[in-house]
Amino acid sequence: RHFLLATVAVMSLSATAHADEFNVAVAANFTAPAKEIATVFEQKTGHKAVLSFGATGQFYAQIKQDAPFVVFLAADDETPKKAVEEGLAVPDSRFTYAVGRLVLWTKASDAQLGEDTLRKGAFEKLSIANPATAPYGGAAVQAMKKMGVFEAIQPKIVQGNSIAQAFQFAETGAAELAFVALSQVIAKPDGTRWPVPESLHDPIFQDAVLLRKGAGNEAATAFLAFLKGPEAAAVISKYGYGTRAPN
Repeated sequence: RHFLLATVAVMSLSATAHADEFNVAVAANFTAPAKEIATVFEQKTGHKAVLSFGATGQFYAQIKQDAPFVVFLAADDETPKKAVEEGLAVPDSRFTYAVGRLVLWTKASDAQLGEDTLRKGAFEKLSIANPATAPYGGAAVQAMKKMGVFEAIQPKIVQGNSIAQAFQFAETGAAELAFVALSQVIAKPDGTRWPVPESLHDPIFQDAVLLRKGAGNEAATAFLAFLKGPEAAAVISKYGYGTRAPN
């Protein structure tokens, strides 16, 4: 009996020793799916992904300043590519985990939304994420320019630090409209959304990369492998993202 107890104690110790915590920088648009994926990953492996959410550009500045992230889930493909080129990320670890969809959203459930809404401009405020740091903000500006409405709308634009704040402005009524990620509103029963035609902006390829601090970190590597797998793909598509084959 004593031998059995000792064996159980050793087994539980070794299981604990292999469980690891690691820090992940996640683009704000991917907040809900990242939380779901991290929960399933922890249940399966015991490893805990500690998630931080924000704007891709802001995260990149922090990573350059030696922030403790080991995995980076960006809202674009350019920033992770730059991270590899600048020696901040592990070469060949980069892949596209999701393809984002931009929508125009209002909390009014009976609204008629579309290109005409922007052309008529019968609203006081439109919120977008800061295009300098948030790729969805950049896509929104690109779309408005392609529609030929950007100059007229520009004085009405309020900027959020991230796509999460841009959505918050519209949800609280600080702005009537917002350009947000489909993932943020896909599960909301209220409000009205207009999917922005993908021909109006460059594709929003969202890439993941293993950062230099994560080189040799088995838990971080396992998380990225899980992100490529079928269980993560099911969560990703549930939130309205497209997927494409890994780079």
